Amino acid sequence: MKLSEELQWRGFVAEHTLDQISDLDKAPRNFYWGTDPSADSLHIGHLAALMMCACFVRHGYTPYYLVGGATGQIGDPKDTVERDLKGLDEIEKNKAALAKQIIKVTHSPEGTQLVDNYDWFKDVKFLPFLREIGKAFSMTQLLDRQFVQKRIGEGGSGISYAEFSYTLIQGYDFLHLFREHNVNLQLCGADQFGNCTSGIHLIKRLENREADCYSCPLIIDKVTGRKFGKSEGNAVWLDAEKTSIFDFYQFWLNQSDEALEDYFKYFTFVIPEELEQILAEHAKNPGARTGQKRLAQEVTKVVHGEDAAKQAEKITTFLFGDTKITDLDDSDLDLLAKSFPTAKTGTKLVDILAETGLASSKGEARKLISSNAISVNGVKTTEDQSIDKTSLIKKGKNKFALIR
Repeated sequence: MKLSEELQWRGFVAEHTLDQISDLDKAPRNFYWGTDPSADSLHIGHLAALMMCACFVRHGYTPYYLVGGATGQIGDPKDTVERDLKGLDEIEKNKAALAKQIIKVTHSPEGTQLVDNYDWFKDVKFLPFLREIGKAFSMTQLLDRQFVQKRIGEGGSGISYAEFSYTLIQGYDFLHLFREHNVNLQLCGADQFGNCTSGIHLIKRLENREADCYSCPLIIDKVTGRKFGKSEGNAVWLDAEKTSIFDFYQFWLNQSDEALEDYFKYFTFVIPEELEQILAEHAKNPGARTGQKRLAQEVTKVVHGEDAAKQAEKITTFLFGDTKITDLDDSDLDLLAKSFPTAKTGTKLVDILAETGLASSKGEARKLISSNAISVNGVKTTEDQSIDKTSLIKKGKNKFALIR
């Protein structure tokens, strides 16, 4: 497929400034995609945008990935309230973590440019910035921005001058990258499109040249109907320390049949012929959940690598199949320990249930045991006992604790 065809097939089409999407099939360009270091990990809300970037990279475009050390000190304005400011040390730590994730997910070539807008903003002086950049925007133009209207309209919480200025700063990023690296295309999520057009405006106004923005839709969680993101309270993180590899794998394994086709297109590298085969096989026996299993494998592979995907699959088979705990190696057990509460061997079962939170008290633990609700390594037990070897405790259908 041509780039424009792949973007349309994968659903990566929202607002853009191109005359037509097929313009992207002409000579490859330099593009940039940016994020602020507001956390020490990206989440799956970012993942779709990164997979869009990967499409451009596969078709010969040159990426510049921006982690905003300058804009991160202000915070991208939200529609509701002012963001809490991050400490400078925290921003530095977050920048380094995000850069690694971006390169890994997008499969960008060695030597890909990672840029930080603090590197140029630290030398920008206030008065020259107002003369060159501030004069290029009218207040009417800025006040028309949707996030500004929501913040200053009736019932709004108001907006600080710092956040009000964010769009000028982001616009200057595009101008700087245009001047220094011939970047003339910005990629973004649909919620950033307005800020992106500020850069186009500056390039046209100050350089008398053309540039473009291209956005992908915000991806909606098919279960909750909300967008993926930390502000929505449903973040699934790309960092294994924040969302374990097992939990990440399980998230995709638990998706609905209705979500499969879209999520394969957004979050994996499968091609049309391959997806057609996957969906046809799944349709033969939806109860076997072959589509969900393949989805979980493919997305986990993108984010954490093939070995991690295989390990997560092995752990899942162990938890819900016939694999024995003695078949697991130390790395498998380490993955379990990151996903479930743990207790040490040589501890009584009643104490384990209370200590790991599978029971709210020792009294409840005894009731669970006596009511046949607890199993040890797949075997139901109705008696308290000392767990003296590596074991998995299971409560009900899907509550676990690891003993090692």
